Amino acid sequence: MPSDQQRFQLSFLLSRRWIVFALFVVVLAGTCTRLGFWQLERLEHRLDNNQVVKRHLSADPVPLLTVLAPGHNVDETTEWTRVRATGSYDTANEVTVKFTTRDGAPGVDVVTPLLMPDGSAVLVNRGWLQTKNTTARPTNIPPPPSGEVTVMGWLRSDSGADEQAVRPVDGQVRAVSSKGMESVVPNELVGGYLNLRSQEPAAATSLDLEPKPELGQGPHFFYALQWWFFGLLAVIGYFWFARDEMKERGARPKPAA
Repeated sequence: MPSDQQRFQLSFLLSRRWIVFALFVVVLAGTCTRLGFWQLERLEHRLDNNQVVKRHLSADPVPLLTVLAPGHNVDETTEWTRVRATGSYDTANEVTVKFTTRDGAPGVDVVTPLLMPDGSAVLVNRGWLQTKNTTARPTNIPPPPSGEVTVMGWLRSDSGADEQAVRPVDGQVRAVSSKGMESVVPNELVGGYLNLRSQEPAAATSLDLEPKPELGQGPHFFYALQWWFFGLLAVIGYFWFARDEMKERGARPKPAA
């Protein structure tokens, strides 16, 4: 049974300050634990998505309109599907995506609508062009093949950026979205866009194509460990400070009743 001196040493734990401290530690540790498991959920989702991407990239290209129709959007089950489409490029409504870089070099992505025989259109990211470090639209964009062309590319989902980022201003955008391009392309747009991989006939001057997607695990597992470490640190900190308080009070005599 604890002595009066021991009860005195522990009595501080029932003070308002230490109760608030304990509640804070419980909430903090619980939040960190939940965030750690959330990172593991994100890791699991990423690994599942990687499997979907791998299946799509290893499959043969399919006609675009068998995967999507105008008015339909690209989702996680259809993104990265290899598709092909035939039509003619609409260079009058071509845009560039500014503030894109490759290996630290400034440049733009060139996005050109492809008008298809059924009257619909799809945005095609024809590739990346290195430019000067400026916000001005480049004037030396290599033209696409003229006339009918068959393209093959990866199906990508629209950017979730705000309207100001996806709506063309002076022929430029900051992110690609079929929704943002609806106001400038007269044809009904298929949702999403294509990352060009090949086209027939080929362009006289090629742009740098989009690299293959990164299919690694990402940092989620290590982020989970970090969150759990922070939670454990909070608990250890509570007992560490409590131990110091007990030692300090143990060095003082119990107040007289």
